[in-house]
Amino acid sequence: MEGYLGQFPVDLKDTPFARFTSADWALHFIERYGGIDGSHHKQWLIDQIARILNGAPVHVVEARWEGGETEYRISVGTCDGYTTWIKEMKDGEDGPETYDWEEGIAP
Repeated sequence: MEGYLGQFPVDLKDTPFARFTSADWALHFIERYGGIDGSHHKQWLIDQIARILNGAPVHVVEARWEGGETEYRISVGTCDGYTTWIKEMKDGEDGPETYDWEEGIAP
């Protein structure tokens, strides 16, 4: 689309996501990205869900174009709960860094 104006912050209470819980966000990501082929994309989806369920913040901005078109763009941050979970998950029975974790590639 031509005439891209940029991304603008939004107040979640003014969006369809106003009452989303962590479970709602996880399901939203599954519905939106679960059907995309590629193991690297599936790993990204799993990572996003792990972040959400461990308390990472979900950021929503609105992209706008001159003709009045808009779309919400959603990203997930990180948090201590996610970082701790990854460390604990990677430390297996055989010691630290026993298991691997990939963040994948966004579709």
